[in-house]
Amino acid sequence: MPHVSIKHFPTPLTIDQETVLVEELTAAVQKAFGCDEGVVSIALEPVAEADWNERVYAPEIEGRKDLLRKTPNY
Repeated sequence: MPHVSIKHFPTPLTIDQETVLVEELTAAVQKAFGCDEGVVSIALEPVAEADWNERVYAPEIEGRKDLLRKTPNY
């Protein structure tokens, strides 16, 4: 606990970019939840743009509006 799952269009990240992303997310989660970094897990899941509506938008954004804390602007 806690677990962060990020779904995104396939985007090539360098090892350095991915490292910075994970470090900054981990720090933000630690600060918000007051937990040790060792209990934070982070997943990055590329989803093809053609599959986005079916795999992400409909089930996780439209279908779980009650859980969203930030919504997309489209």
